[in-house]
Amino acid sequence: MSIARTVTYSPAYTLVPTYECFNRCSYCNFRSDPGTSPWMTLTAAAGLLEPLQPQGICEILILSGEVHPNSARRSAWFQRIYDLCELSLSLGFLPHTNAGPLSYPEMEQLKQVNVSMGLMLEQLTPKLRSTVHQQAPSKIPQVRLEQLEWAGKLQIPFTTGLLLGIGEDDRDWQESLAAIADIHRQYRHIQEVILQPYSFGTTQTWDAPTFHPHRLPEVVAIARQILPPDITIQIPPNLVEDAGWLLACLDAGARDLGGISPKDEVNPDYPHSSARRLQEILETAGWQLVPRLPVYPQYDSWLLERSQIAVRQWRTKTSS
Repeated sequence: MSIARTVTYSPAYTLVPTYECFNRCSYCNFRSDPGTSPWMTLTAAAGLLEPLQPQGICEILILSGEVHPNSARRSAWFQRIYDLCELSLSLGFLPHTNAGPLSYPEMEQLKQVNVSMGLMLEQLTPKLRSTVHQQAPSKIPQVRLEQLEWAGKLQIPFTTGLLLGIGEDDRDWQESLAAIADIHRQYRHIQEVILQPYSFGTTQTWDAPTFHPHRLPEVVAIARQILPPDITIQIPPNLVEDAGWLLACLDAGARDLGGISPKDEVNPDYPHSSARRLQEILETAGWQLVPRLPVYPQYDSWLLERSQIAVRQWRTKTSS
């Protein structure tokens, strides 16, 4: 009898402190203009989180639009993110924050209430600064690379990734992946690299075709050659709707499907399939879908004591 190969996912729920963002990436289907998106209150967040406690959801993704670093509202925005992480942790969940580039002290503070963090590199090539990132100051490649380095220095388990099909070419994929690999070899802190195909959304301003999923297995194979073996490659299954191409990505080296939650806030036009439906697809090719925590076991010792206790409780619960 053959043993099923394993693919992981994180049972997750997303909290959005605010959709407002000072960047205007022309492919974005998430942002709203500064001042037009009410900030999530702690009371509202508690009302969303408390019913989730018996449902087996472990990861709370704190996903936020960005308030400008020089804005008078930056401090209050950061405090709201910190408080949402604190609330999530106090209710027994494991927070993971992705809120754009942060200062070194901000990252250091968030380590106190997060088990992992993330930021997409997207692409390293500077040519996107004159196209899709023309009005996106925080998408300067060196700023985002600096975040990866700071996460390593702070021993924060980290997720990053590439956005595919926004005007880059094949050589740009290789350059971006090589940069991620180089930083990881220095600090050994990158858990996952997401390979996210650009998918057309109904509220974006950029007119371009969706990145075709038939190319995604090729990118996965390139990434698997360039990245160190201890970095897991993640693909978002809701953006690879054809089961054949999803399975081809696994055959090429992808091993994680990311957070499966009720809504993909970044790509709201593409709802997630249930974990049960994904398991049915994977079983046809001998794969087994297994839940995981938002921090990989090799990084547990990096966490502060309070987070270590929460993670240990989840590992005990999921192994019993």
